[in-house]
Amino acid sequence: MDARTIIEKIRDGRDPAQAELNWFATSLASGHITDAQAGAFAMAVLLKGLSDDARVAWTLAMRDSGDVLTWDLGQPVVDKHSTGGIGDCVSLLLAPMLAAVDVPVPMISGRGLGHTGGTLDKLEAIPGVRTDVTEKRFRQIMDDVGCAIVSASTRMAPADKRLYAIRDVTGTVPSVDLITASILSKKLAAGLDTLVLDVKCGSGAFMETPEDAKRLAEALVSTANGAGCKALALVSDMSQPLAPAAGNALELAEVMRALTDPKNTPLVDLTLALGAEAMVLAGYDTAPEVAAVKLRDALTSGAAAETFDALVLGLGGPDGFSTSGQTRLPEANVIRDIEAPRAGKIAALDGQTIGMGVVHMGGGRMRGGDRIDPSVGYSDILPIGADVTKGTPVARLHAASEKAAQAAERAYLAALTIAHDATPPRLLLDRVV
Repeated sequence: MDARTIIEKIRDGRDPAQAELNWFATSLASGHITDAQAGAFAMAVLLKGLSDDARVAWTLAMRDSGDVLTWDLGQPVVDKHSTGGIGDCVSLLLAPMLAAVDVPVPMISGRGLGHTGGTLDKLEAIPGVRTDVTEKRFRQIMDDVGCAIVSASTRMAPADKRLYAIRDVTGTVPSVDLITASILSKKLAAGLDTLVLDVKCGSGAFMETPEDAKRLAEALVSTANGAGCKALALVSDMSQPLAPAAGNALELAEVMRALTDPKNTPLVDLTLALGAEAMVLAGYDTAPEVAAVKLRDALTSGAAAETFDALVLGLGGPDGFSTSGQTRLPEANVIRDIEAPRAGKIAALDGQTIGMGVVHMGGGRMRGGDRIDPSVGYSDILPIGADVTKGTPVARLHAASEKAAQAAERAYLAALTIAHDATPPRLLLDRVV
């Protein structure tokens, strides 16, 4: 085996054999492949693409470059993945809802990336919570709670970790084949039977158009199925924040509102849709409508909140968080409203600008290793279509200092479009099986 031959095959539009891709992934993880060779590989894939079979083979090769978990729970295990957005805290709501109806969810999640927030960062806004647990602790939480939300160990899909860093500096991030393999190699390493995918499109998503989002959704679903994991994807809108908040503790507060006082909000509606699809796909129910009723009952009865509390306690957080622990969430030093500069309807919200506003306040990372301030961000965000007059609060900012607050306000107003008319977007845009 040698790297040059494999790269040349992809460059010339030919598929390497599974054994060749296995060798390349293992050599990536071990350091045998140079950065130059890895960059050339990524560029060849970006420009020439992989066939469906080769994409499955590369995904499995990256999965098998490290540890692969297995579960013996006597029933299918389920997980969900989102391609990222603003105010997207579905995972924190969905995992305890599914576990409350006896659907096991061993969720390995990620941290913030670019302008989008990360599930682990949001969960760790709770004092004491740590998501970097051992495999033994991961399995214990699954046994005790029925769901767990943890970070991947360094031994899971190490080839992807190496290649991802190289893609970031070689202009090869926007490859559907490489994105698909990156997402699925880590998810498949968690030992899933069923995966439901939330592929976002709009100003706050990495895929801005519905066509691009559907193309990625189709690649993810076909590749997961080809790798032996049942999968389904919903394409959902991200032209505005999903929850009316952006920032780790602020989004967590929205999750707690949904768990303790559930209403028909976009966050709850999307969570129910994804959860119901996952239950039917895994064989727990015969129709999404039936599954959705069970999941809503888990919300209204308080069972999902109790499950969330057990998860928080298992990860080192306070007991009874949903009823008393919320007062322990960190608060920013400067909290004030952002007012509408003129009358009209909110016609657009630039999600990427809002997300980067949070990052620049300290709510995300500009560089690897940066510490996050979980208290900062925006809350009480008015949605597209809302009527405003001059001076109406359109959002509330939470900043560490007055200087940061002024910059955050300018960023939000730059993201805001007010017009004479506006059409609220549809939440669900497509379904890919």
